[in-house]
This record gives sequence, structure tokens and C-alpha cells, in this order.
Amino acid sequence: MSGETDNRGEPVLVSACLMGRYCRYDGRTNQDRVLEEELAREGLRAVPFCPEEHGGLSTPRPPAWISGGDAAGVIEGEARVRTDTGADVTRAYLEGARGALEQCRAQGIRRAYLKERSPSCGSAQTHADGKLVQGPGVTSALLAREGIEVRGVEGRRE
Repeated sequence: MSGETDNRGEPVLVSACLMGRYCRYDGRTNQDRVLEEELAREGLRAVPFCPEEHGGLSTPRPPAWISGGDAAGVIEGEARVRTDTGADVTRAYLEGARGALEQCRAQGIRRAYLKERSPSCGSAQTHADGKLVQGPGVTSALLAREGIEVRGVEGRRE
């Protein structure tokens, strides 16, 4: 499968880095062959998507985290997403989350498999104020709010 998609099966949104795309903040990948095999076994069609790139951020890019609240606060305009140097990248994270939601709506996607611990994609854990915390990232929070089931995947499993 290795990052490829086909037109058969129920579509599911998948963090592009989990499908082998070099789009992590550090320019690496989190390709997860176990996930690829699981999707194939279940007859699911991966729709790779990187919210951060969709939002206009480059690869590689500085690490970032939620600042002054949580993902819901970012969505509501009460918290920000900042890089390790303090640059505000909130707009890009929101654009990416909205793009993911648009992709889900356009393709009838009801499930997403997203990279755990990402400030965009994390579902159970994310980075906030420079540390790992419980809670979702911005994209996961928006998708869940809109009724999309989000499953966190650690990545890099053979």
C-alpha cells in the first residue's frame, strides 16, 4: 500500500505521515505498515492528509504546541498554536483542521486514523505549553466535534 490509494472500499482519513509521506515537522515519516495492513484487511481505502501542510506550513517546520489552553480553545479562538520560537501558527492549524473536515465531508468519511501526540492529529495526547498532555490536537478535536470517529495511531510499526 505504501502511501497509495485506490477507489475501492470505505474511505478513511489517515495522517499522511502514517502512510509514508515525508511530512512530519522534522521532514521524516511515521510510516506504519501495521496500519496499512489493517486497513487493507478491513477493506478500507486510505485518504492521506497532512493538516499542517494543508494549512500552508512547510516541511520541515519548527515544532509547535498548543499554548494557553487546549484544542477546543484554539478552535474557539481562546488559545493559540505557537512554535518553539514563539511564532503564532494558529491560522495554519485551523486551516488544516478545516481542510481535513472538508475532505471528510466531500468523500463521506466517517473515521480517521491520525498520528498520536501531534498538536494537529493527536487524539488522546498532544503537546501543549512545551509538554505532552492528555487531550486531542486541533484537527482531531474538530473532527470529533463534527461526529467523525478519530483513532490515534502511534506510527512506525513494522
